[in-house]
Amino acid sequence: MYTAVDGARVPIRMWADPASVEDQAMRQLHNVANLPWVHGVAVMPDVHYGKGATVGSVIAMRDAVSPAAVGVDIGCGMSAVRTSLTAADLPDDLGKLRRRIESAVPVGFGLHKTPVNPAKVHGVGGWDAFWKQFGELHTGVQDLHDRAARQIGSLGGGNHFIEVCLDDDGRVWLMLHSGSRNIGKELAERHMAVARKLPHNADLPDPDLAVFVAGTPEMQAYRRDLFWAQEYAARNRATMVALVKQAVRDELPQVTFDDAISCHHNYVAEETYDGVELLVTRKGAIRAGSGDLGIIPGSMGTGSYIVRGLGNDSSFQSASHGAGRRMSRTKAKKLFTADDLAAQTAGVECRKDSGVVDEIPAAYKDIESVIRAQTDLVEVVAHLKQVVCVKG
Repeated sequence: MYTAVDGARVPIRMWADPASVEDQAMRQLHNVANLPWVHGVAVMPDVHYGKGATVGSVIAMRDAVSPAAVGVDIGCGMSAVRTSLTAADLPDDLGKLRRRIESAVPVGFGLHKTPVNPAKVHGVGGWDAFWKQFGELHTGVQDLHDRAARQIGSLGGGNHFIEVCLDDDGRVWLMLHSGSRNIGKELAERHMAVARKLPHNADLPDPDLAVFVAGTPEMQAYRRDLFWAQEYAARNRATMVALVKQAVRDELPQVTFDDAISCHHNYVAEETYDGVELLVTRKGAIRAGSGDLGIIPGSMGTGSYIVRGLGNDSSFQSASHGAGRRMSRTKAKKLFTADDLAAQTAGVECRKDSGVVDEIPAAYKDIESVIRAQTDLVEVVAHLKQVVCVKG
C-alpha cells in the first residue's frame, strides 16, 4: 500500500518508505506535484534522484507534458523470452555463448557496420514507413539517419544488458534492457532546450521541469518526435531479441522460443483516470494494467521478475521498473573494486573488470524488498536468476 505525502498541491502517493528517499528526490517530487498542470504523482519503490524528475515516478498531467519526466532515453525498456531449454541443456562453460551474443549485438557506443536486415526481425513490419518519418523529425538530428539506422539492434552501455537466465523451474529465459540509443537522447535534449525557453516556464522552481502545453506547435513537435523515438526503442529491442535468439540457436540448435514480453519504462501514454484524459509519463516505471505482463529486473548479480499487473488506479496502473540505484555511479566506483564485483557476481558469466564496477549489485536497492513493496500493484509470474550477463 502507498503512503500519502502531504505538502503539495496534488497527492503524492508513495510505494517507497518516505524516510528512505533522498532529500533531493523528495524536493523534486514536491516541485513536480506543485506544477499547475499536474493531476497526480505516484512514486515507485525503486525511486531515486534524477534530472528534473525523479527516476521511479509516474506523473499524470492535464494538457501538458514535461520532457524531463520522460527522460533522455526515450522508450527505454525491457524484453524477455522464455525458451524451450532447461538448465541441463546449457554447457558447463558459458563463455562461448556469451561471446556469441557479444559478437551479434554491438555494445557501448558500438553500432552495426550496415543496418540489420529487417527480414531477420520476424513479426515486425512497417520499416519503410517508419524510416520515412525520419525526415519530419527535429532539424537538428537530420544528419544522424545513418547512425540511427546502424544502431538499431545495439545495446548501449550503463545499466543496459542482455542476459541468459533460469527461472525457479530451471527453464532458460533471454532478457534484455535498452532504449532509443543516441537518436532518442539527441531528440530529448533538443526538446528540453526548447521547453526551457518558453515564457510559461520562466518561474519554475527547477528549469529542468519545463513543460510543453497542448495546442502549441512546440507540443506538437515534441509529441511527433517522442512517439517516433518510443517506436525506435521498441524496434531496437525487437531486433536485439532476434539477434540474441539466433546466437543461442547457433550454439543450441534444438531451441524454440515463446513470444516475447516487452515493456517501455521511460515513456508517455494517453490514459484516462478519474474521468480525465491525461498524459501519463512513466520515468523508471512500467504500465501495470490488469493482466499486463511486465519485467522488473534487479542488478547484474541478483535476479529479476516477470510480473502481471493488477490495474491499481492509485498508481495510475504502474509499477517499478527495477531495483533502482541506492548510490551514484561515482560513489560506487569509489567504494568498490573489480574484486568486489567478481565476488558479488559469482556464478554469473559476465564482465568482472573495473569498467563495470558502477553496476555492482551493491549499488542497487534490494530487488526482493522492491517487489514486496508493491504487492498491490503486481503479482509475480516468474523469478529469474541470470547465468550470463552482457554489458557495454
